[in-house]
Amino acid sequence: MSDLPAFLLRHTVTVEALTGEGPYGPEYDDATTVRCFVDDKRRLVRDATGGQVVSETTVYMPLSTTCPVGSRVTVNGRTTTVLVSARRDGGGLPTPDHLEVALQ
Repeated sequence: MSDLPAFLLRHTVTVEALTGEGPYGPEYDDATTVRCFVDDKRRLVRDATGGQVVSETTVYMPLSTTCPVGSRVTVNGRTTTVLVSARRDGGGLPTPDHLEVALQ
């Protein structure tokens, strides 16, 4: 398998990918709409610094999506920040390759 099957991509989110820091704070790319699967479930995750934080939502997106840590994501009318972004690439194995994103 190469990507998540289309029938699983039941939701849409708006992603503003973090591009870096500017003189006035974080800078973001233009907003893009992404088809995905949203799992609203509270869980503990480790952030970029290794600390435990609570994630309210996990979003499963196509692997080609650009959504690094710190990006803004609007899901279900709520704008939040990416805590963890993990590429799940099976390297040619028959797995559904995707990007798993834990949101604040």
